[in-house]
Amino acid sequence: MQAVYDEIVGRIDEFSRAYLDSEYAGLGRKAAATLCRKRPSPLLSGGSNTWAGGIVHALCTVNFGFDKAEKPHTDLSTICEFFGIAKSTVAAKGKKVRELLKMKHYSFEWILQRLVDESSMCWIISVNGYLVDARSMPVEVQEIAFEKGLIPYIPAEGRV
Repeated sequence: MQAVYDEIVGRIDEFSRAYLDSEYAGLGRKAAATLCRKRPSPLLSGGSNTWAGGIVHALCTVNFGFDKAEKPHTDLSTICEFFGIAKSTVAAKGKKVRELLKMKHYSFEWILQRLVDESSMCWIISVNGYLVDARSMPVEVQEIAFEKGLIPYIPAEGRV
């Protein structure tokens, strides 16, 4: 499994260095590691380029990485050319990765740190039936929400 992981991560790192940034590379490594730990690992079926392209596609989808207004950004054609796979293949594999890892827009485990900081969606929690922004709550409430995995870090203490 280590060899499969190394091959996939190597390709993700190459793409990230050329077109994205180190934060995307880090998320790609985290995604590949999580997929390796699944039993049975889906990475055992299919090529490493296909999985690497799918992981990059999934991360770009949830991080607005296809939006030209974002820095950095890329496009589907660039991913396909780099990994040597068809658009339909990379899109399907990207969808599969998002499903397997439960990646969604604003699921703070899979989005860029600046998006976590800028977005109110990562911080909305329910307190006594009311939706509130955890950043405006007392530290005690923030600590409970963090312990339950509802928010990415305790805002009163800064980033972890």
